[in-house]
Amino acid sequence: MSIPDGQAVLTAERTVEAVRVHTAGDLRLDRLELAVPQPHEAVVRIAYGGICGSDIHYWRHGAVGASVLRAPMVLGHEVVGTIAQAAVDGSGPTGSTAVVVHPAQTCGVCRWCRTGQEHLCPKCRYLGSAAQWPHTDGGFATWMTVPTDRLVPIPDGLDLRRAVLAEPTAIAWHAVTRAEQADGPPLHGAHVLVVGAGPIGLLVAAVARHRGAGSVTVTDLHTRPLQVAARTGADRTLTVEQMSNGTPIPPADIVFESSGAPAGLAMALRAACRGGTVVAVGQLPLADFTLPASQIVTNELTVTGSLRMAAELPASLRFLADPDSGVEAVISHEFGLDDLADAFTVAADPGRSSKVLLRF
Repeated sequence: MSIPDGQAVLTAERTVEAVRVHTAGDLRLDRLELAVPQPHEAVVRIAYGGICGSDIHYWRHGAVGASVLRAPMVLGHEVVGTIAQAAVDGSGPTGSTAVVVHPAQTCGVCRWCRTGQEHLCPKCRYLGSAAQWPHTDGGFATWMTVPTDRLVPIPDGLDLRRAVLAEPTAIAWHAVTRAEQADGPPLHGAHVLVVGAGPIGLLVAAVARHRGAGSVTVTDLHTRPLQVAARTGADRTLTVEQMSNGTPIPPADIVFESSGAPAGLAMALRAACRGGTVVAVGQLPLADFTLPASQIVTNELTVTGSLRMAAELPASLRFLADPDSGVEAVISHEFGLDDLADAFTVAADPGRSSKVLLRF
C-alpha cells in the first residue's frame, strides 16, 4: 500500500470516500471532508472494515434497537489501517504503524469510567452509532482522523486483513471473561455450548477453546456457519433441525447465547447444567418475551450479560497473531468499495456468509 506523507494527506486527500447510510435502505458511497487533525490526533489510512450486524440493521431498518437514525451517518466500527500522519504532539503511534481503531469514546469521569468499566459508560460514543446525538460517524472511509489514545498497534507478523477481526474477537474475549468471573463452573475443562454461529459466536468458541475449555459445542439454524465452527475449534456442531428431530445437547457447564434471539436464550437456559453459567452476548430485542425462567431457580444458574468489550483489544490481537488460533475461517468474503451493495447483501445472509470485509 502506498502511504503519502502527512502534507499530502492534508492537501490532495482532504476528501474521503465514506460508506454512509441516509435512511433505511439508502446506502451510499459519499465524498466527505477529512477532519483536520488536532495536535493529539493522527490520520489513519483505512485498509479494511468488517461489516457488523449493527451496520446491517442501520442499512435495512434505519435503527438498532432504540438507536434510531436521524441524519446520514458513516457506518463501521471494525476498522484497521496504517498511520499516514502521526500526531504533531508526539503522542501515539509513529508514521506507517499498523493500527486497530478502538471504536469507543467514553466520558472518563463517571463511576464506571473511574472503576475500569468504561464500556458501561452511559455517555459512551461508539463509531457508527446513532445512540447519541449528534450521531457518531464510523470508520468505513478511506481516511480517518482519530485521537491517538484510541489507536492500538498491531503486533508484528499479524496482517491487516486478519487484524480486522480484533474488535469482534475482543467482544468474544470479554464474554469468556464474564463467564470466568461468574460464580459458576471454572472454564478450564468445562463443556461449553455456544448458541448461534454468527461471527461473534464463532469467535467465542475459538476463544473459549484457546482459554482452556474442555469441549465446545456450537448450534445454529444454518449448516454453513457450523462448518466454519468445526474449523475454529468446535468439537461438535448441531443444527436446530437436528435438535428438533431428537438429537440431544449434553448439559453444558457454560453456555454463551450469541444469536440474539429469544429462542436462543431459552435454549441456553434449558441446556445449562445444574449450577451452570449462562452468558447473554447477542443483542436481544427490546420488547418483552417469554423465557423458561424457572430453570434459573431449579438449576441454580448464574445468568449474566456481556456488553461489547472493556480493555481486551491487546489480548485479542495477541490471540489473532497466534497461527494456531484458527480464526481465519471466520472471514468468508471480501469486497472492494465498487461492490458495496453486494457486500451488504451477502453480509445480511447468515446462511451464506460469516464475516464480510470491505477493502478500502
